[in-house]
Amino acid sequence: MRIHDLLLRATVRSPDAPAVLVDGATVTFAELSDRVDRLARAVAAVTAPGDRIAFLSENTLPFVDAYYAVPRAGRVLVPLNYRLHPSEWADQIARTRATTLIGETALVEALRPRLDGSTVRTVVTIDGPDPTYDAFTADPPMVDLPDPTDADLAWVLFTSGTTGTPKGALLTHRAMVAAATNTALGRPVAPDDVYLLAFALCHVAGYNLLIMHMHARPVVLVRRFDPDEFIALTLAHRVSNTSLAPTMVSALLEHPDATPSALASLRQIAYGSAAVPAEVLRRAMERWECDFAQGYGMTELGGNAVFLGAAEHRRGVADEPHLLHAAGRPGPLAAVRIVDAEAVDLIDLPIGTTGEIAVHGPQVFAGYWEDPEATAATLVDGWLRTGDLGRLDTEGLLTIVDRKKDIIVSGGENVASREVEEVLHRHPGVLEVAVVGVPDDHWGEVVCAAVVTRPGVPIDAEQVIDVSRQHLASYKKPRHVVFVESLPRNTSGKVMKHVLREQVAELLGAP
Repeated sequence: MRIHDLLLRATVRSPDAPAVLVDGATVTFAELSDRVDRLARAVAAVTAPGDRIAFLSENTLPFVDAYYAVPRAGRVLVPLNYRLHPSEWADQIARTRATTLIGETALVEALRPRLDGSTVRTVVTIDGPDPTYDAFTADPPMVDLPDPTDADLAWVLFTSGTTGTPKGALLTHRAMVAAATNTALGRPVAPDDVYLLAFALCHVAGYNLLIMHMHARPVVLVRRFDPDEFIALTLAHRVSNTSLAPTMVSALLEHPDATPSALASLRQIAYGSAAVPAEVLRRAMERWECDFAQGYGMTELGGNAVFLGAAEHRRGVADEPHLLHAAGRPGPLAAVRIVDAEAVDLIDLPIGTTGEIAVHGPQVFAGYWEDPEATAATLVDGWLRTGDLGRLDTEGLLTIVDRKKDIIVSGGENVASREVEEVLHRHPGVLEVAVVGVPDDHWGEVVCAAVVTRPGVPIDAEQVIDVSRQHLASYKKPRHVVFVESLPRNTSGKVMKHVLREQVAELLGAP
């Protein structure tokens, strides 16, 4: 099955049902299918099969069109992260040799000076004083469209770059449909669900659009996450479920209008892209009368592959707190194993032992764009080496320990930054915290905590360290504490720790 088949099936089943609710308008499945067909033919008329089509926008209806239309045309969609610098957009366009750019006028104009000498031949703007998108798609030629197979490349989606330079993940039709199917099986869609998409479409979490359309259910689309708009749209459309990053959950918890009555229609909040600290999760579950579910995945998986359901969350709050630290169990279409993180080959480790998480299944990506070395290191015998460290218990529950690159080695002992962050969140004055290692002449590395304080709650460095003393071994406690206005995050809310390390080094006056 191909990506556009999901839309076709929904259109045949429910042509007049709402597909997208955006900017006060309702677009039915029949209307969306027509938009997709016109964009597919317009793109096919100015490009060659296999060409890359870059899209640069916040969440907009034309972006939804492109999700389906570009792969339908036998071309490859390259979503660009609107929060990046124009030089980064230009680099990704150059690396993929994109021939067409579609996007919002302000973003396109910021990029245009860097397009000289590039492979881009066609530029289409979707808004502004003189948008060209409507004319581009109004009456496209009746060209013959290719018939892609499910093995064909659909998207090149750049990774979040939390540990370095983003890489272009190759996602086929098969991978994206499998990711959507696995999530729908692991986190079922109800017949009356109304879903609010708070993540950016340029992020892998945009695949939630495919999941809902697979079931002919509507998606409420916001340009970008804003707590006020989230609350207003939830009330207006009786939103039943959504997916949020931990930072979004925290922002809603701090918002005075995010009351139980305002969010009464919500039946489930799924969270992903990073772990929600257990204390934050408890507060959210106590405040809102809805279920919570977790998904663990990544760009290279086209979405989530491991799921922790509502029942486990309720048990975790009641009397099994270890469940709130778990990522869940593999979905029906995925297999997970724990392997030796230092070995080149896949060597399984005993149950309960921490090692690298490896995932297998039809949603695994096809490799990295023109990077055979990184592909060979990541894809081993069909298994994706995730770069995450975790362990499996006897019940099959997966717990994430940390990113392999974020483990701090202090005096020969491994310190998981995530474990320290969980503990520091127990102080009421800690709104956000991220932990990184900093060089130390004696210990090699020591723990440094970067803290965003909660307004009105006094806290100093000694209090932060004291919290860790109460719950952690001495070598795990922060030796340095820095207070910052905000943490550097990407579009999905993940902390970019390679950037934070540079900031911390500057704050500590490292040479």
